[in-house]
Amino acid sequence: MALIDLLAQHPAGLSAAEAARQSGITANVVFRVLKTLVLMGYAAQREDTKHYALSNRLLDLARPKVGDRSLVLCAHEAMRALRDETGETVQLIIESAGKALVLEQFQGTHALQICGQVGMRVPLYSCAPGKAILAWWSEARRAEWFRGRALKAFTSTTLSRRADLDRHLAAARIQGYTVDRAEGIEGIHCVAAPILDEYDNPMAAITVMAPSSRMPEDLFDHCGALCARAAREIERRLRL
Repeated sequence: MALIDLLAQHPAGLSAAEAARQSGITANVVFRVLKTLVLMGYAAQREDTKHYALSNRLLDLARPKVGDRSLVLCAHEAMRALRDETGETVQLIIESAGKALVLEQFQGTHALQICGQVGMRVPLYSCAPGKAILAWWSEARRAEWFRGRALKAFTSTTLSRRADLDRHLAAARIQGYTVDRAEGIEGIHCVAAPILDEYDNPMAAITVMAPSSRMPEDLFDHCGALCARAAREIERRLRL
């Protein structure tokens, strides 16, 4: 587990010698563990550098389900439809270790696209899907998340004061969707809606992201309605 944790901190991978040095584990043990991880599909060895890097297998194992239904599989059709309707990148986001994690992605159809990587983590409070999860959490869970957490300003529009963020989340619960006004990265807007379980707790969020030039603020209501419709469709499929 220490080696898995170490590899997770180095997306480009590490050599067996580097992994042994940084972990403090003997080289023979490190070599055997890395070879086992590769054999079982949890890691891969790059052909060019011979470095070892984690695969997405752990993420696949951890993908959430409702009963025997996979959230990702139930979301595919709605995500594709939302991508086709908007032409923009659509992502499925869950909360993981206090951050927003990209679980699945449909890249947009424009020549210039904004997209991330499956498995990427970003702060919950500076992106629309993360705020959709925060907004629909219970007050107790939201308070626990805030406890001892500093809110960093990534851009001039980041809601880095809790009072401002609280007001934004309260308004989002009324309108049914959240927005990101270039709060995480300059020039990028996002709109998102929560995907709720049968008790109205957020399991995930679905989001559309685009350059602000293609998604100006006067399109937020329209995109928010599309995201909310997609979220309801995913919920319906999960409960079939």
